[in-house]
Amino acid sequence: MIIGIGTDIIEIGRVEKAISRRAGLLLKIFTEAERQYCFSRKNPWPSLAARFAAKEAVMKALGVGLSQCGFNEIEIKRNSQGKPEIFLAGKALAMAQKQGINYWHLSLSHNKNHGLAFALAEKRMDLQK
Repeated sequence: MIIGIGTDIIEIGRVEKAISRRAGLLLKIFTEAERQYCFSRKNPWPSLAARFAAKEAVMKALGVGLSQCGFNEIEIKRNSQGKPEIFLAGKALAMAQKQGINYWHLSLSHNKNHGLAFALAEKRMDLQK
């Protein structure tokens, strides 16, 4: 059963400018693993923008505003096949559990100017204990 969906798009240059002006944003928004992955790329900004969009898309799928949980409570990792996956902690995890969300779908994309994400929150009966 689909519980929520969310999508977000952001200008890559906007992310770069914001972090360049306030370096602390990098630590506030992105986890250590996300920073390591993105800065291992030749150009980290498209990957950072796509992950920022993913975090906002997850919040939308949860049905909450930006102040309801921290950006660091939503982590975007890649599995062994390179597929992006969502990992929640803290308030974000509690909200998902309260709604019965036990499975996420995530799609990320970026081009020269924009990062885009689409998140779908699901309650899968086959995953119930």
